[in-house]
Amino acid sequence: MSRSVLLRSLETVVPETVIAQDEVRDIFASQPGIGRLAQRLIGASFNESGIATRHTVVDELASSAQVDEPMFYDRASGLLLAPGTKARNDLYTRESTRLVVEAARRTIAADPDLDVSDITHVITASCTGFHAPGPDYEIVRALGLPDSVQRYHLGFMGCYAAMPALRAARQFCLADPDAVVLVASVELCTLHLRSSDDPDVIVASSLFADGAAAGIVTARDLSTRVQAVALDRFHTAIAPEGKKDMAWTIGDTGFEMVLSTAVPHIIGETILDAIRPLFDADEELLGAFDGGRIGDEVAHWAVHPGGRGILDRVQDRLHLSDGQLAPARTVLREYGNMSSATVLFVIRDILASGAADGSRVAAMAFGPGLTAESALLTVVAGG
Repeated sequence: MSRSVLLRSLETVVPETVIAQDEVRDIFASQPGIGRLAQRLIGASFNESGIATRHTVVDELASSAQVDEPMFYDRASGLLLAPGTKARNDLYTRESTRLVVEAARRTIAADPDLDVSDITHVITASCTGFHAPGPDYEIVRALGLPDSVQRYHLGFMGCYAAMPALRAARQFCLADPDAVVLVASVELCTLHLRSSDDPDVIVASSLFADGAAAGIVTARDLSTRVQAVALDRFHTAIAPEGKKDMAWTIGDTGFEMVLSTAVPHIIGETILDAIRPLFDADEELLGAFDGGRIGDEVAHWAVHPGGRGILDRVQDRLHLSDGQLAPARTVLREYGNMSSATVLFVIRDILASGAADGSRVAAMAFGPGLTAESALLTVVAGG
């Protein structure tokens, strides 16, 4: 029998600056050129987002900030500014490096059996900026990993990218039982916030935030039993009718997110077919899924909180309890949507809640395409 491939020592990092949702709402609603209809939409989007606070690398948005030469927000005039894509990306290069290196450092420090010399692979994911050498390189150099470490970067995939990163890490470990893969995600979504009366831009502006997460994936037989999840299997599905409703492109004043109000409906209509293959290999799980009782067999649900409406639709269609969606809603409330890093925050919360050994976790994340990535995991309790 083959060893399980585990995701362990999962750590998260957020920027120091915290912004309150109601304060950001008022900033967006007060911008010149925002008509009454757009103001009402801003109010509805921000108020119904399920978010109380978000973290940002844009320190100018802090209520106590005093900036002589503002680039994003002029507090004296109350105006949101429109820096070019280069200026935003320069900030991404500096701040994403700081956060992802810190997340990776914490992950290695948290593992009682592994250190930097054990890492054989580094996989990073990010869609909110570009630079080369990128975050994979920065981790290797900052932490003193061997130059021979194999490095891979999954760029510009969107909110679901952590899932294929974990799947690739699992495949490396199945191919080489001695592999130790550091997986890290960093996203600075607030760099691309902008004033607009476009409904899609308003919805995106009400949700996105900054954060980083990292964990270690390995099949090694290590001496210390730590809180972890076994990566059992993965599945990818596409709802092509949603291609234009969730997209991510590059504009002259930052990256431009399309996140239409139709996304929760599309996910609700397609989620059953999208994740059913995840349970095909287990007759009991498949029977529970087809019978509308999958929540009885899979205790924990690490659903990427792309927005409150998405969580509502998933909960309704899968007949899940409030408790099963509580970790996702808590992450959304306290941190917002941090794109690809977010589902790792949710998994970490599930583990931190004392999930029972052997209990199952269904994880899923959604992104451009409209793509749904899902995984079936098993909790391994700490010793």
